[in-house]
Amino acid sequence: MGNKVSMKPVIPSVKAQDEEDLVDPQQTLREECHKLTKCTELQEKYTACNDRVNSRKKTSEICSEELFDYLHCVDACVSKTLFSHLK
Repeated sequence: MGNKVSMKPVIPSVKAQDEEDLVDPQQTLREECHKLTKCTELQEKYTACNDRVNSRKKTSEICSEELFDYLHCVDACVSKTLFSHLK
């Protein structure tokens, strides 16, 4: 009658080996890919569009195409080598 079942959530944890700071290889690769001429040009187009939109009070422009083009460029570059950096 007074039986209570205590269920604790199981949350997996990962311990770092040798107390070293872990670096996310995807973040490092994104920074490198961002520096590519093609990706830099696309980011500049996005920034110009964003500045143009922010300078107007009423506009229907949202710069999503420019943003997606830039993100696609960086992601395509990262995907070429990401898995070779993972353990």
